[in-house]
Amino acid sequence: MKEEARTRPPMPINKRTQELKRSAGQLLVIGFDGTDVSVEIKGLLKQVQPSGVILFARNIVTVRQTHDLLRACREFMTPSPFLCVDMEGGLVDRLKKALEPAPSPGEVFATGDRKLYRKHGRVIGEECRIAGFNVDFAPVSDLGFEASREVLGSRAVSSDPKQAVTYTREFLRGLKDAGVLGCGKHFPGLGEGKLDSHQYLPVIKKSWKNLWQEDLLPYRTLRRDFPFVMVCHAAYPNVTVKETPASLSSKWITEVLRKKIGYRGLVISDDLEMAGVLTAGAVEDAAVGHIRAGGDLCLLCHKAERITAAYEALIREAERDSKFERRVRESAATIESFKKKSPQLRRLSLSPTPEKVGQMTRQIWEFSERVRLEALARQEQA
Repeated sequence: MKEEARTRPPMPINKRTQELKRSAGQLLVIGFDGTDVSVEIKGLLKQVQPSGVILFARNIVTVRQTHDLLRACREFMTPSPFLCVDMEGGLVDRLKKALEPAPSPGEVFATGDRKLYRKHGRVIGEECRIAGFNVDFAPVSDLGFEASREVLGSRAVSSDPKQAVTYTREFLRGLKDAGVLGCGKHFPGLGEGKLDSHQYLPVIKKSWKNLWQEDLLPYRTLRRDFPFVMVCHAAYPNVTVKETPASLSSKWITEVLRKKIGYRGLVISDDLEMAGVLTAGAVEDAAVGHIRAGGDLCLLCHKAERITAAYEALIREAERDSKFERRVRESAATIESFKKKSPQLRRLSLSPTPEKVGQMTRQIWEFSERVRLEALARQEQA
């Protein structure tokens, strides 16, 4: 008996817990401070093994440095990670200091030229590619109503949903031409939102009928075109009764987006560190709430301690609640399948040369000039 005890193999690590850790990591896209991968960031990436990272202007100095930073991040993530950025042009242009400012959606839309809408997506997609990104959380699909003018400005192209669909479709095609995945945002629509969800919870008291006919038309029409749909932190009490952010609402994500609209791509939250969603609770509650409501990916853009808290909360809740565990595993499997089917994620961009960067800078400038001149000509003809 003593001999058997000495030769008995050690107890295996809890397989379920390890699988849940891997799955929970796949549900996160994270951001961080700094322009290189510090010891702290390495530790965070190793611990969480996120599905992807997102960079902001605070992370970007030059094109080459950005490319090297993303390449360094890849080493600590699972295969085919999402390498994300917000690149719309105009107000939201993370690469404008590293390359050349790109025109805003509103400026391009003012030309009335569909070919330029697509060219806009292509130019921005090529910017993303040369810097090493494979996902662009763009274009904005919100409608440009008067209520949101101070918040969205030139990010929204039109109050006419059909016109918004036209621009959005062409921009997505341009991104695809460049080998970059795009995103519809901010579902179900911030066009009537008077407040910035970075600081507040917008409460949009619009009827279901009007939302369906107007704000939701881009998602209904382009449901097969959006690789990602980003859900916003705004409340729609005429639909959900309570002032629950859409990002935490199964009514919006599961019932409307998935079932009624029939969307089959990936659902990602807007940044769960924004005040609009933190009105409903702590960041760990928001992460669990988004996945429980039917989301696939939690976006966490800033603080390491909040990222860790969200990651650990997903694991704890999955271990406690078998129904939530199935949701976590379901989304992780969906993400893994999506990654395997997406050639954009497997394609590795070469390190950018000064010549390539110079060509890209020139291309952006030439496109901006063409947009300016065509918009001016159209204005003069009106």
